[in-house]
Amino acid sequence: MKLTTLSTALFAAALFTACGSPAMNTNNVSLSNSNTMNTNTAATVQTLALAQRPQKIADMMTARGEQDQARPALTIAAPKDGSTTVNSTVKVRLNISGDLKGYEPMMDMETKMGNHIHVILDNQPYEAYYNLDQEFELRNVSDGEHTLRVFPSRPWHESYKNEGAFQMVKFTVNSGGADTTKPVTTNSGQPMSNANTAEAKATPEGKEMPPSTAGAIDPKQPLLTYSRPKGEYKGTDADAIMIDFWLHNAKLKDDGGNYRVRYSVDGGEAKFIDKWEPIWLTGWTAGKHSIKLELVDIDGGVIDNGGYNSTTREITVVK
Repeated sequence: MKLTTLSTALFAAALFTACGSPAMNTNNVSLSNSNTMNTNTAATVQTLALAQRPQKIADMMTARGEQDQARPALTIAAPKDGSTTVNSTVKVRLNISGDLKGYEPMMDMETKMGNHIHVILDNQPYEAYYNLDQEFELRNVSDGEHTLRVFPSRPWHESYKNEGAFQMVKFTVNSGGADTTKPVTTNSGQPMSNANTAEAKATPEGKEMPPSTAGAIDPKQPLLTYSRPKGEYKGTDADAIMIDFWLHNAKLKDDGGNYRVRYSVDGGEAKFIDKWEPIWLTGWTAGKHSIKLELVDIDGGVIDNGGYNSTTREITVVK
């Protein structure tokens, strides 16, 4: 009789195990429990929030004195608007004027930061140009029509937004001999850390450019130029990441205009910027992220201008 009872108990236990206990059904485990059970595979949820200007940037602004109230104006000396070149290396020359209040493009050799110009070929990510005493070389530019956009920036890449700061020209490369199969380097030519040294004078700042052509831009129509974020963010720089852009022929809603800038991160919920100033977002998780900026009307329709008013960039956050 005892053996029969024991056998029955063992059979019941085996059946219970085979069917699975409801309490351990992984389909019913909450996300918090799942994270506790397997912290190596659980995904971290990213929740972004608006933040104030980071304190370290506020401190830099204080140390810079009047520079952030400057109104730098640029002119593009080369290439000329409408010009044609037969060279795949396009040399950019800029002149700066205006109420500068001490503003001067130059890299600080200790911090590896400094005032600079954002140079944008077609709708590619900008390149930083520090030494206006020398030309900036756009290297290996493919044949076809191209658009060059420039505007001055602060060391933390926030653009100056005064009248005259933004300039744009179109030019054409014809039989320039660019090698479109050539790998694009991150920063070919002069190392940026040497941008203002005597050693660098033989090699101008510049970059190998990937193949691209200009969009059909109408310079009289509203135009959004994506500026930041860009590249890799690590350490404290990843705590709050800035979104910044340049607007041409457009006023945002809170500035008395009829336009909005719509942004989204990783294809998530679209949000709006209604005043032309940078914003900072916190809450980033480690890894790659995509940021989309669009210039839209009050009803949310994208304003088309050469395809440049809707731009997506990818950044990397390292933590």
